[in-house]
Amino acid sequence: MKDSHLPVSAAVIVHDGRVLLVRRRVEEGRLSWQLPAGKVEPGESADFAAVRETLEEAGLVVRAIHHLGERVHPDTGRAMVYVACEVVAGTALVADRDEIAEVAWCDRAALAAYVPYPLYGPVQDYIDRGLR
Repeated sequence: MKDSHLPVSAAVIVHDGRVLLVRRRVEEGRLSWQLPAGKVEPGESADFAAVRETLEEAGLVVRAIHHLGERVHPDTGRAMVYVACEVVAGTALVADRDEIAEVAWCDRAALAAYVPYPLYGPVQDYIDRGLR
């Protein structure tokens, strides 16, 4: 499979009433703040990729719980897989300084400010159930 056809796996991490977002150094259109995410490497599962990307980007050890859904992202045209994850260990921080500018645990108000457009329905539903 060509690299451009590999799906992107996004980790949806809700912990203590907040969702983890990362701000990329290079924006993808209106996508500045987003979920920890990256390409599923050849031979990897989407679950493994979500866990790996979270550790690489935000220094946080998480465990995949279940898939929330898949879609073609309306802004990037990339195949996306959304994976609900739970925190196992660590503290969120900027682990990949080349790619990530900031990390933030967002409550409902911060999420609306950082991501002022609708999220994918199943992801929004999952986040809504866990946010304060």
